[in-house]
Amino acid sequence: MIGKLKGTVDYFGDGYLVIDVNGVGYKVSCNEVTIGKVSSQEEVELFIYTHVKEDQLTLIGFESQNELELFELLISVSGIGPKAALNILNIASPDVVKTAIVNQDSGILTQVSGIGKKIAERVILELQNKIKNFSASVQQTAQGDQDVIEALVGMGYSISEAREAAKNVHSESQDVSERIKLALRSL
Repeated sequence: MIGKLKGTVDYFGDGYLVIDVNGVGYKVSCNEVTIGKVSSQEEVELFIYTHVKEDQLTLIGFESQNELELFELLISVSGIGPKAALNILNIASPDVVKTAIVNQDSGILTQVSGIGKKIAERVILELQNKIKNFSASVQQTAQGDQDVIEALVGMGYSISEAREAAKNVHSESQDVSERIKLALRSL
């Protein structure tokens, strides 16, 4: 199994990167945020989940071990496959998803195409105990991040731009309106 790749980005496709590692090109599916952060010929290091089916082998890349671990938790839930789990991580950061699960808020999960209320509730039910040690301060910051992201997306920015801007003002202020102003300045 492939656990991590470090190489140069050769090509961007719809939902994937081709990473050249010592002359071998690996096609790695990624979320929009990861793809939005890298440019061609830039060196990247991604944590990899290797998905094996009867007729295909798919590599799915993540910027952090935290993202990979949440992805693996999500696909352990019946009804959530790799594509749906990757789409969940497109909608929100791992901290926001964990906060939603801990707070039993299915709203974020149901924003993903193909995930209805029943599946969202199943995700919450099955993963709540696995994520219960998630700290209150991280939950509060994650909820503030999601509010900033939703506001920026409402103003016309892409999800990846909004997530990056929210990440840049992570600890500067706890007031959401102030964080939105700071995020707009960073854009």
